[in-house]
Amino acid sequence: MDIVEIVTAAAASDIAIRKQREYFLLWAVLAVISAGMIVFSVTRAFVWDEGFHLIAAQLINAGKLPYIDFCFPQTPLNAYWNAALFRLFGQSWQVIHFFAALFTAGAVVLTADYVFTRFPPLRWRLACAIVAALYVALSTIIFSFCMVGQAYGTCLFLIVAAFRVAILAVERRSTALTFLTGLLAGAAADSSLLTGPVVAVLFIWMLVYGRTPSRARTASVFLAGILIAFTPVLWLAAHGVRQTFFNVIQYQTMYRRVHWDGATPHDVDALSGWLNSTQALSIGLLGIAGALFVKRKSGWADWDRAQFYLAAWLSLALTAYIATAHPTFERYFLFVTPFLAIVACAGLYWVGSSLGSPERPHTPALIISLLICLAFAKAEFDDRDAETWQDYEKVALKVEQVTPSGGMIFADELVYFLLRMDPPSGLEFSYSHKLELPPREAALYHVISEKNLAQELKDGKYDTAQNCNDDEIDRLGLAKAYAQKTDVGDCTIFWQPKGRQKK
Repeated sequence: MDIVEIVTAAAASDIAIRKQREYFLLWAVLAVISAGMIVFSVTRAFVWDEGFHLIAAQLINAGKLPYIDFCFPQTPLNAYWNAALFRLFGQSWQVIHFFAALFTAGAVVLTADYVFTRFPPLRWRLACAIVAALYVALSTIIFSFCMVGQAYGTCLFLIVAAFRVAILAVERRSTALTFLTGLLAGAAADSSLLTGPVVAVLFIWMLVYGRTPSRARTASVFLAGILIAFTPVLWLAAHGVRQTFFNVIQYQTMYRRVHWDGATPHDVDALSGWLNSTQALSIGLLGIAGALFVKRKSGWADWDRAQFYLAAWLSLALTAYIATAHPTFERYFLFVTPFLAIVACAGLYWVGSSLGSPERPHTPALIISLLICLAFAKAEFDDRDAETWQDYEKVALKVEQVTPSGGMIFADELVYFLLRMDPPSGLEFSYSHKLELPPREAALYHVISEKNLAQELKDGKYDTAQNCNDDEIDRLGLAKAYAQKTDVGDCTIFWQPKGRQKK
């Protein structure tokens, strides 16, 4: 049987497989997981860094352009998506979290469905599909970072969808699906450049395995999808090339580690963090075992192996690329999880079959599932006292109470968002205060240095100041600049500027 007959049979079998009783059992598990994600997203999900993403969406709806009117060192598609959600459903963090949870759940479903319909050992399909779903859904970093206002949840769905559509495009020799693959992968990169390797790996893989009329046509159609996905960046560049280049490229390559002497030790900690994670260790070891098994021991059909090779190459490319970010963070590696989970299923089958029986998948799958669930439960218990949006709502309420009508506020982006207030120019992205640029460049990129900001605070420019970082409070001299202060949780609020009183 040649590869064309194999891929045709594989595609035709999907519908029949999904009619099995076990598939409905899998969907019951996925429904419970998805419901848990949605509940968590609108109650406790919170990441401090999501503030500047939400402020970007708020400013877009106010008619401002990222890069041109305010600093936003990210690719812009997710910000425009969040802005659209605000317009449709009203401005609240719960709206964004709800849809982020849906995207994350979608990535879980696509991963589990792939394993159930495509994993060659039939008896292991349900067990491995559930394990894959748990690896993605209960990953501590995915659960913590994918259901908030940042782009992680959106991108996770887009890259898994691109993986699934790429396989269908090759099987069906479809130009439309090839275009859709490029569009999905490009949309992920236009939401976060951390997903950039997905574009390259899918492009090469489709050229190698594609059966469309010509490789040139496959390449042109795929690249057309990417080009359309990057329309927002191109449109913003037409309004300001220098500002777009600074935010998308220059900031990421030159300024992320400014005034961070511990960036390199931090990277070492981030890159070795998997040694302290039961989930990361198990999925990593099973992933390595799975890759070796598929390559040397499986005896699977060429087309089945080609798909698992794609998942393995995506895992490897993303890991290598993200490891080069300086500084990097453990949460960046969450994009590896769904692809590594697929390859890990092959490792689970090999190890489980070798130590037990190929006819009994439930015991090894149960052991791994328990490890995943216990590690997740411990992480959530340890994080039980973490900050939430409800904490910042109390902070925002106090800021509003002590600020005179029409007064200027220096605060975290989260507070501006909760107060429905556009930040003063230069305060839309707090990390930019670390930069010290020439005056003309600072004005062009809407950046205020920490030195200049401290002077503005000292001079009494802001009626109220709020901050939750003791070191930053000291550096900015907030305690000396204001006559009144109060603590709300871990944050301090200052008002009645002394500098203005002196004048």
